[in-house]
Amino acid sequence: MTSKFLIQGMDCSAEEQVIKNRFGKVEQVTELEFDLVNRILTVTHEYDSDLPIRTVLKEIGLPPEDDCDVGCTPEKRGIGRADIALGVALALAILAEVVAYSTGNERSWPVLGLSLTAIGLGGVTTFKKGLVAVKTLTLNINFLMCIAVVGAFVIGSYPEAAMVTVLFAIAERIESFALERARNAVKSLMTLAPETAFVFREGVWSEVDASTVALGERLRVRPGDRIPLDGLVVSGESSVDQAPITGESVPVEKASGDQLFAGTINGEGMLEFTVTGSKGNTTLDRIIRTVQEAQGSRAPTQRFIDTFARYYTPIIVLIAVLVAVVPTLFGQPFLPWLYKALVLLVIACPCALVISTPVTVVSGLAAAARRGILIKGGAHLESGKNLTLIALDKTGTLTHGEPKVTQVVTLHDYEENLVRQVAATLDSTSAHPIAKAIVGAWEGELLALEKFESLTGRGVAGDVGGAKYYLGNHRLIEEKGICCDHVHDAIGPIERDGKSLVLLANEKEVMAVFAVADTVRQESIEAVRKLHDLGLKVMMLTGDNEATAQAIGAQVGIDQIQAEMLPEHKLVTIQDALGRGERVGMVGDGVNDAPALAASTVGFAMGAAGTDTAIETADVALMDDDLRKLPEYIQLSRRTSAILTQNIVIALLIKFVFFALAMTGTATLWMAVFADMGASLLVVGNGLRILRTSSRKEPTHHKE
Repeated sequence: MTSKFLIQGMDCSAEEQVIKNRFGKVEQVTELEFDLVNRILTVTHEYDSDLPIRTVLKEIGLPPEDDCDVGCTPEKRGIGRADIALGVALALAILAEVVAYSTGNERSWPVLGLSLTAIGLGGVTTFKKGLVAVKTLTLNINFLMCIAVVGAFVIGSYPEAAMVTVLFAIAERIESFALERARNAVKSLMTLAPETAFVFREGVWSEVDASTVALGERLRVRPGDRIPLDGLVVSGESSVDQAPITGESVPVEKASGDQLFAGTINGEGMLEFTVTGSKGNTTLDRIIRTVQEAQGSRAPTQRFIDTFARYYTPIIVLIAVLVAVVPTLFGQPFLPWLYKALVLLVIACPCALVISTPVTVVSGLAAAARRGILIKGGAHLESGKNLTLIALDKTGTLTHGEPKVTQVVTLHDYEENLVRQVAATLDSTSAHPIAKAIVGAWEGELLALEKFESLTGRGVAGDVGGAKYYLGNHRLIEEKGICCDHVHDAIGPIERDGKSLVLLANEKEVMAVFAVADTVRQESIEAVRKLHDLGLKVMMLTGDNEATAQAIGAQVGIDQIQAEMLPEHKLVTIQDALGRGERVGMVGDGVNDAPALAASTVGFAMGAAGTDTAIETADVALMDDDLRKLPEYIQLSRRTSAILTQNIVIALLIKFVFFALAMTGTATLWMAVFADMGASLLVVGNGLRILRTSSRKEPTHHKE
């Protein structure tokens, strides 16, 4: 079975290594997964319950929370006794330094007493963890700090031993606060949906706990309130700020039949809706679960750093031992070289290196989620920077996915309103998308329809106002023998534009030609331009005919066009591109395109806010239909990767500089502590910069 534990004391690779070493001796434990940023340990084991795991964790000083779910937010605490003790320890350590400096004797009894008291108050946690490290045979920062402090005492540097202990404790506390910012980036999602809801029960409206509301119940949300659960509007009109879910910067107008998402903010109107997603099963809940699971996955950079860290610490410790021992074999004084070795021990733990990657990745995932981009793990966040080709489905991705009448050409002096009304009447009983477009092009009343007839593969016929009319394709008109040069002249330009033709005729002649097309999304044109600016090629894959595909492709600015494709053809095309060395991002609907999405380097699903399937099948889910989120994702991936590289360089550079300073005798123990913890704070702060990346401000949709 698999058990998850929230361990408040698990902040660094030091604790991770202790847990690995301790459970490495337990046969019943088969796998350990660490999420250091959220302090979650996932254990796969063969026990009947998690009690044996909890017992072992308590033994090594890392007790899991008893009454706290892995997704809970621990209560914030003010200044406690430990903080006061640490403050007193700092004052005593400074006083020990002052007394030693003023008397010129750092080994006097007053200095010894002050130093020991400071170490006792400020170093309890460090020494406890150091003892656990000894028991589990773990070389971590706590063990190394204990050795350094004891070593400083051995050579008589009492004030420095005290200062190193206190500075290390303070630095760990500051680092913990910095890490909390990364945790809060995702925890803030959990507070978006209100805990209560106004529900209509037994003829009255009452405020109840949102978790008690069942599917199908009727809720009311007042102007300015957050929406508690997913639902469909049944009454009222309002605008809703969907930015927390979809990242849209402009409120979306809502009316009867429109979808609402938990955590979004109602605008100026009162809305009533029926619940379609109960507490724990809303779109917001799915986003939170996906982000939490993504945080636990290790990105390629993190796996590399973990491997590097396994060798780095033992090598530096070995060098420190050699530095302390070898010079004395050649007649050098022991104590100065021992001091240099102690400085090396302090910088031997790769905490800054190890913690920098998960903090940066989690910040990137949280920043993406705030923009309506749901990334399924650190690996997919990093993969975006390497993409060279984007493959796009046409319908619903580049276009609205809803055919519309774009042009009406009347013939033989018939009035446009008349032909629109007759055509809408003939198509009023059909559910075909093109028929809906014809009906939607007429906003007035329909006429009486009699003797309706469906002509398979050609169109429809019927009597309207006592006259016989035909509505259909070119083949139908040819069969009726009423085609003429005027008709050919009218349909030629429309066919060349790749639009669908619908012709209206009476028994004598063609009255009008309707051009029907799936219109291009304006934001798609902008998205493709941005992708080109980022250096990517763009390919369109569509099942439409060649003429339509070429027309849409030219309008949007597509580089490569593949038309008349079945889903299996799309898969082959993606595989061919991968075989040529391209790194392909495939954008689809998450259902019909699932094989191609799975085969691509990164699979994207559009408009995922309302569907479970898209979130499950894609590597990256764009929560609305705005394709501009795609270049945003690539920019975020590149920015995240750049910061990851910066953090690795910063951490290693500081280590190497202090290695050199230690070998020349310039660095002191307290300087080494500052350097080690300073590096950790620096890379954490640098990683958190991603959260400050501003989202785009230009508008998206105005109506859903």
